[in-house]
Amino acid sequence: MHSLEDKLKIAFVVSALALSCIGLAFVHSAGSYWGTVHYADSSPFIIKQSLYMIVSIAVALFIMKSPLTSNQKMWTVFYYIAIASLIAVKIPGIGAVRNGSQSWIMLGPLSLQPAEFVKVAVIGKLASSLVKSSSSKQTVRWQHLWIILLPSILIMLQPDLGSTVILIISAFIVLFIAGYSLRFFTMIGIAGVGAFIGLIVAAPYRLDRIKSYIDPWNDPLGAGFQGIQSLFAIAPGGLFGHGYGNSRQKYLYLPEPQNDFIFSIIAEESGFIGATIIVLLFVVFLVATFGIAVRSEDYFSMLIVSGMSAMIFFQTFLNVGVVSGLLPVTGVTLPFISYGGSSLLTTWIAIGVILHFMTRMRAH
Repeated sequence: MHSLEDKLKIAFVVSALALSCIGLAFVHSAGSYWGTVHYADSSPFIIKQSLYMIVSIAVALFIMKSPLTSNQKMWTVFYYIAIASLIAVKIPGIGAVRNGSQSWIMLGPLSLQPAEFVKVAVIGKLASSLVKSSSSKQTVRWQHLWIILLPSILIMLQPDLGSTVILIISAFIVLFIAGYSLRFFTMIGIAGVGAFIGLIVAAPYRLDRIKSYIDPWNDPLGAGFQGIQSLFAIAPGGLFGHGYGNSRQKYLYLPEPQNDFIFSIIAEESGFIGATIIVLLFVVFLVATFGIAVRSEDYFSMLIVSGMSAMIFFQTFLNVGVVSGLLPVTGVTLPFISYGGSSLLTTWIAIGVILHFMTRMRAH
């Protein structure tokens, strides 16, 4: 008879592995035609993603076993390395521009997106800072806000609104769990609305995205194109879908379908049933991580596990909301599933951190 702790561990590991394996299958299906057209090979994405997954799981296992994972000073070092990488992105010859954002660092044939790793670093640094000080002091509040705002500003300079939103929301969930008052979040919310308006004024294309969200058919070949093509994939899928490999939208209708809009292809090929299974696996993952967090052996463990879980789940919510037309288009990947080494590695780094603290979970 398994204890509740054992069931949580099994649910966590199985859901994470299942989502990654499903991701491999659909990266191959969604990217096969894109690879054929652009690389004269239907398999480059699945080969690369398989290698990314092997490396990511190996890194997660190392993090799980390493005593440095629970060393709070290590998170400070990781945080400043992450900040340095965000600065390096803006240096000519090091940073590279993709899809209008200078958010990549080129390392020979490899490329890294520092904004992905910064999200993990901020959660770890914030958790360690909260443990060391009382959040009731005004000076400490500014210290915690600065931990969040510094990388957020640097990411927005790329610009990358999606990663910024995920970082801020995940970090604020950690602050909420740490006991920050609702009054504080109300004030931050008002300031956030003002900042959002300022971002729209600074970059009018964001207003176009909001307009296309309200009425994508107002600009079907421009700002509304991805949203419309995503719905053209999801809607015909019906209950059971067209069958694995039988997507129509992957034939260059939906740009780079193996990336941000892969959930659309999943819904098209496996229907409502397949899409629901994906969502349920993420729910199982969230419930398991919540159970692990509340059974953590100390305050630091609870905060960092909660933060990692919030980061993954909110990014999932944002991605699924975008591809289903519930939210404006924002370029964020679907954790575990979307193609991309930086995204997959970041997700599994978070898994490794949770696994590390899971092995030290209190018995209830």
